[in-house]
Amino acid sequence: MNKKKELVQIIFIVLFALTVATALILLSGASPAEAYAMFFRGIFGSKAGFLEIFVKATPLIFTGLGCAVAFRSGFFNIGAEGQFYMGAVAATAVSLGLPGLPGVLRIVLSFVAAFAAGGMWSLIAAIVKSRFRISEIIVTIMLNYIAINFVGIAVRTFLMDPAGSVPQSAKIESVLPLLLPPSRLNAGFLIAVAAVAITWFLLEKTTLGFEIKAVGLNKQAASCNGISAARSIIIAAIVSGGLAGLAGATEVLGIQKKLLEGISANCGYNAVLIALLSSNNPLGVFGASTGFAALQVGANSMQRQLGIPSAIVNILVGLAVILIMSKDLFCRKPAVVINKKAILKEEGKC
Repeated sequence: MNKKKELVQIIFIVLFALTVATALILLSGASPAEAYAMFFRGIFGSKAGFLEIFVKATPLIFTGLGCAVAFRSGFFNIGAEGQFYMGAVAATAVSLGLPGLPGVLRIVLSFVAAFAAGGMWSLIAAIVKSRFRISEIIVTIMLNYIAINFVGIAVRTFLMDPAGSVPQSAKIESVLPLLLPPSRLNAGFLIAVAAVAITWFLLEKTTLGFEIKAVGLNKQAASCNGISAARSIIIAAIVSGGLAGLAGATEVLGIQKKLLEGISANCGYNAVLIALLSSNNPLGVFGASTGFAALQVGANSMQRQLGIPSAIVNILVGLAVILIMSKDLFCRKPAVVINKKAILKEEGKC
């Protein structure tokens, strides 16, 4: 019965999203039939368009995994955007600062530096929460602004291309290899798939993963059973930020080949939605990231051909998250009312 109910809820959400999308397309002055045709043609009409889905999904997978790990521990990391940028800065600095090393070794060290930079940036919020009980939501959001502006300073000072006048770094020579040229799909996607498998194993098959989930479900109960809540949150924060930092490394070394302002394209903020859509499940993060990327590719095709705003995708994803969260809220409400009535009845007040 539960599976049947969930299926009905999913069908309702899909139909509601399609209704809203159709209304928005009509408001844009376009034909819904033509718009949907362009949408699917953008996704399946060419090999390059189809592979672009996995290109766009790669950074979303990393940041989505990062948010999922943090949310599982009860650490509400809204700072994947800033951790993305810090990872991108670290990867760029290592790649450009160690020109004498072999290409493969330089790439490996760049990824290690990106993971460390993103993890340390997230650790700041975890320490502040553990020591001073300051909301990590506020701290991570503020750290986003600091990281974004730090990149702006970096590409104008110590990481600026000395041969140019544009605020960007020099071109990186040691980059991730392409998987299916001439498309932009590179080895970063394979690393993202490996990250999904490793994160799933960490959360579902290890003692550390059990402790992280236990702290997220009930911190007090976990502490009573000998689990250190502070330790679990700090580890989850480091892993979370590190994964977001890897997203920055793959974007720099796999797509842009240089550090730029605005390089993330709000990837870190979209990661929060992806984690919520996937219920913080690593395998679900892969599916949600791929689906979100497909929506972006199709929407971009509609925008190019018909002038329909691609922002429709963000509206639909936001609605989907609201509906999913509302579904959980409504499912819990009757139980609370029943329990309250039972308590009142026992006390002779009902």
